[in-house]
Amino acid sequence: MEILKVSTKSNPNSVAGALAAVLKEKDTVEIQAIGAGAVNQSIKAIAIARGFVAPSGKDLICVPAFTDIEIDGEERTAIKLIIQCR
Repeated sequence: MEILKVSTKSNPNSVAGALAAVLKEKDTVEIQAIGAGAVNQSIKAIAIARGFVAPSGKDLICVPAFTDIEIDGEERTAIKLIIQCR
């Protein structure tokens, strides 16, 4: 599964474009975000990407979950958003 990592500084339009591109190739993509700002940018990107894929008759489903990731040797908890086409 393709993993997109989103930060507070990520441009939602750019993330949406990457999300739509991956969803054309595969049916599932995962977004990882740490912190409220990154989650906010991720949700905006999903909403924008939904508009990109809607003309082709696809709709997006978002399944949120927690995941533990390691950054610089430190364990962090991230939000994992699994996006699927319906």
